[in-house]
Amino acid sequence: MSKQEFLARLKIALAGLPKEDVEERLSFYSEMIDDRMEEGCSEEQAVAGIGPMGNIVTQAVSEVPIGKLVKERIKTKRSLSGGEVALIILGFPLWFPLLVTFCALIFSLYVTLFSLVVAFWGVEIGLWGAAIGGVGIAAVYGFQGFAMPGLAILGIGLFSAGAAIIGITICVAASKGIFKLGGKIGVGIKRMFIRKENV
Repeated sequence: MSKQEFLARLKIALAGLPKEDVEERLSFYSEMIDDRMEEGCSEEQAVAGIGPMGNIVTQAVSEVPIGKLVKERIKTKRSLSGGEVALIILGFPLWFPLLVTFCALIFSLYVTLFSLVVAFWGVEIGLWGAAIGGVGIAAVYGFQGFAMPGLAILGIGLFSAGAAIIGITICVAASKGIFKLGGKIGVGIKRMFIRKENV
């Protein structure tokens, strides 16, 4: 794909973002392609080296603040008529609670995701506590001459240590996955505020 084709497709893909952000992205990728061509790449290689269009669009959407997207979305190209203003005012008892409910739902979703991360790490800390405590209590029992209870507690401590070692991998993977999911949800919400326009 040529540079001009790539930039034309990118402009269409970014339609709906604020105009200055679209222009900034187009300028950035134009310069990037030019730099790669100066380094000896062909035009097609320079374009191919940038990466998939979907990744570029997702990154662009994630970097634009949601407030800016909302402001761009509600910007009107014409003034509202009296009937439209009246409809907005009369519809307030319907659309405002729906908006508040939507915001509360999104907020609760983020809190739930964050709570899952905290719960995973809480279990992990508990396992490490049981491991350290089990070994310590087993040592105390051993010094006091209670060998059998000491061995049982040592076994529990070692089991907890093994579970904690396995659990740390699970916790890290779960944390990354949940934060990545949160990011995708955020990008999805932002995409709802992007107005697609004919370019």
